[in-house]
Amino acid sequence: MKITLKVSTLPKTETDLLVISLFEDNLLSPLTVFDTSFVNLVSEAMKKEGFTGKDGEKLILSSLGKISAYKILFQGLGKSKDFNLDKLRKFSANAVKKAINQKSTRLSVVLSEDLYNNLSSEDVAFTTSEAIYLSFYRFLKYKSREEQEKSILPEEVELIVSPGKLSSSEKALATAFVTSDATIYARNLINEPSDVTTPAHLAEKALDLVKLSKGTIKVKITDKAEAHKMGMGGFLGVARGSDEPPKFIRLSYKPAKSKAKIVLVGKGITFDTGGLSLKSAEHMETMKLDMAGAAAVMGIFKAIYEMKPEVEVIGMIAATENMPSGKALKPGDILKTVSGKTIEVLNTDAEGRLTLADCLSLAVLEKPDAIIDLATLTGACMVALGQNIAGAFSNDVKLMERVKKASRQTGEKIWELPLEKDYKELIKSHIADLRNISSGRYGGAITAALFLSEFVGTTPWVHLDIAGPAYEEKNTPLVAQGGAGFGVRTVMKFLMDY
Repeated sequence: MKITLKVSTLPKTETDLLVISLFEDNLLSPLTVFDTSFVNLVSEAMKKEGFTGKDGEKLILSSLGKISAYKILFQGLGKSKDFNLDKLRKFSANAVKKAINQKSTRLSVVLSEDLYNNLSSEDVAFTTSEAIYLSFYRFLKYKSREEQEKSILPEEVELIVSPGKLSSSEKALATAFVTSDATIYARNLINEPSDVTTPAHLAEKALDLVKLSKGTIKVKITDKAEAHKMGMGGFLGVARGSDEPPKFIRLSYKPAKSKAKIVLVGKGITFDTGGLSLKSAEHMETMKLDMAGAAAVMGIFKAIYEMKPEVEVIGMIAATENMPSGKALKPGDILKTVSGKTIEVLNTDAEGRLTLADCLSLAVLEKPDAIIDLATLTGACMVALGQNIAGAFSNDVKLMERVKKASRQTGEKIWELPLEKDYKELIKSHIADLRNISSGRYGGAITAALFLSEFVGTTPWVHLDIAGPAYEEKNTPLVAQGGAGFGVRTVMKFLMDY
């Protein structure tokens, strides 16, 4: 599927489905380009069907040969004063959904002048095209050919713009393709079964980025023996139970002139059984997703080499499985991390923070201006915020505000939660420096973030607990069931605006 920009007279636009957005308080404004008789027919149909342009309303009409398009989809956007980028995303994704339902092979979306009242032409073109790219995604690799052929998607999508918006829209369209492609890359990594996406496979995919970027991205893979020399006791403790060799993956990008150095850390548990603190079968079903943070970091680096932010970026992924076996980590074991701090392991299903402890310690040694980690860390965060919102924690107000601003612009929802210092008592161990689970029952997302904060010191840091939005349990207009690639677009926006 490809998206193209086109300057076209709407009555003469040849397409299977022409999509026009309408505001409740200016309903017929975009239709003034059609002749009066056609507008009257449409207006009459709207009255009969009760279409008033309210947010979410849809009306499909046959053109009856009155115009070149075969069918027209009118989508209500509500009141113009309430219009924003989130509504534009939904409008664009719903247009694709309707086109698929109508088995349309050619889709034309009108970006009428009404859409630009509160938004720039770049924002409108970027958001529309990005939403369309993402809503097309389906993971069909393991479906039979017959099943794949049932999924009929439009082959071409046109964005119809005015001549004055064409130039700015072209650049936005190109950028949207890169960020969408990077998000889809992350989705594919998550959606592959865990017998494919092993730690070694992630390492191979990272090395592929070196080739793809022609050396712009550099990668170093550290094996178990070298990780042991580096003192990565938390990471290797989790890896004990698995027959799959663990891999520590370091990615880096350095522009000729750099404004800052940013380290990105992604949790890379390629399958999480819980270890000896075994999960139930029900809670284990989707645990291939526990490397969604790592997938996001990989996706970000895929976008970096094309978008070339003016900041140095380092990525760190400690990739391993968390498996039960005779060699596995046991409750009561004590691990020593890169930082020298010791951890009493009281629950082997709180393993992600053990691997992140080593990564964050190594990140600090890079002397960065900021660290951002992305991790499917706690079910407690999902209890607090639901499945669509990531929890955000930070020790730096300015850095947190930058990340939140990027989130608002991309539509990837995050909500800041407190690093409540009084709760630190809950992660103290009587036998080691820290315990890996709270001694209390509540506030698990906060105590997990406080645990991580022990390994970043004073370095500006943001922790994104993406346990909820990393994986979609059912099809939505913007995300197909499975991996969401959450965080790729927000962090890329953050890097580009730094």
